[in-house]
Amino acid sequence: MSFKKYKQYPIVKNFKREWADKTITKAPIYCSVDLRDGNQALINPLTVEQKLEYFKALVKMGFKQIEVSYPSASDTDFNFTRKLIEEDLVPDDVAIQILIPSKKEWIKKSVEAMKDVKNGIFHLYNPTNEFQRRVVFQKSDDEIIQMAVEAMQYLGELTKDFEGKVTYQYSPESFSQTDLEFAVKICNEVIDVVKPTIDKKMIINLPNTLEACTANVYADRIEWMCKNLNYREALIISVHPHNDRGTSVASAELAVLAGAQKVEGTLFGNGERAGNLDIINFAFNIYSQGIDPKLDLSIIDEVKDMYEDKTGILVHPRHPFVGDMIFTAFSGGHQDAIKKGIDFYRQTNSKIWNVPYLPIDPKDIKRGYEKVIRVNSQSGKGGVSFIISEFLGVNINKDEAIKFGLVIKEESDRLKRELKRDEIIELYKKHISEQNEAFYN
Repeated sequence: MSFKKYKQYPIVKNFKREWADKTITKAPIYCSVDLRDGNQALINPLTVEQKLEYFKALVKMGFKQIEVSYPSASDTDFNFTRKLIEEDLVPDDVAIQILIPSKKEWIKKSVEAMKDVKNGIFHLYNPTNEFQRRVVFQKSDDEIIQMAVEAMQYLGELTKDFEGKVTYQYSPESFSQTDLEFAVKICNEVIDVVKPTIDKKMIINLPNTLEACTANVYADRIEWMCKNLNYREALIISVHPHNDRGTSVASAELAVLAGAQKVEGTLFGNGERAGNLDIINFAFNIYSQGIDPKLDLSIIDEVKDMYEDKTGILVHPRHPFVGDMIFTAFSGGHQDAIKKGIDFYRQTNSKIWNVPYLPIDPKDIKRGYEKVIRVNSQSGKGGVSFIISEFLGVNINKDEAIKFGLVIKEESDRLKRELKRDEIIELYKKHISEQNEAFYN
């Protein structure tokens, strides 16, 4: 094992960044790529029926752009796209997106899949990094650019008579490994084919196809592209972060600061290798900052159940905001702070959530406080006081809480496990009974 066979990712030089002085003030456009990018990462890809149930859940949650398929890749994808259109299953305010490789026969088949679409995004791509240009395709830079230009010209010709709304999206695939000068050159050539306007915008998607740099460097690249792309006011800049370094959410957030208006990702980060951007995590992050996430996060447990059922992948219990244990505290010190924080929040009728160790109010996603404080041998008086107060309606004083806390610690140590709520309540009743008996005797 040798670190010497790797080299450091290049930074953007001679560039004055502005994104670092900005904050996110509104939600970007979200595009779910679960049914395409997420689906192709599954051991058992979704059936048409499963895709439809998944699609309905995404719509219910509030997604307005959904990449539904790669029609030239499989009959299942093609047939699913046709089903959505022919059976009029797509709401008027939702655009369906398909992924299209830059080859004529595949472009033709993809366009056939979208016949009669009411609102469609035609997402064309071709690999652009230097290694793929030189080794995989064995083509010159000009030939790679010509491939993209001719593909967009052909796509435009095939879709010019579509009655529905047609939006073109182009990705220099492997943007994260593409030198910026070539990336902006090929994008500008493709943009010039479309000639977008303020009223008929085009999407330029800049994917972190393989996450290989820190989030700040990705943001620099996005801002540099935003400043050097032609027709900028007629463009929607999109990002598609993967999670190979574990920082896709940070990359997306900083990319939005840098000018990205759209983010592509999946529920809970499902995707190839280490996954895609977790849109749920991203949306909860801005929600916790007092920004409307533009997704219905209150039904997240319903969506989580659907996701686990369809993909066969369990959401991690420590998943930010959503995992079963995300609001759980065992530590005595944390429990004491949480109890006092919740008590203060209730007593003051505060409109601003500010409870230690809880990033959001569990009730926002229809969860109670019963899982917030759980008791084991690490717990203290704060935890047991909270449970007795919350579920028995009895407020015990500090001295009593300390005494009863020791009883709980001993029992948890004896059993070598967490104590359930009902066990704690029964132990409390027994503790009080024994105390009363001792007092009267």
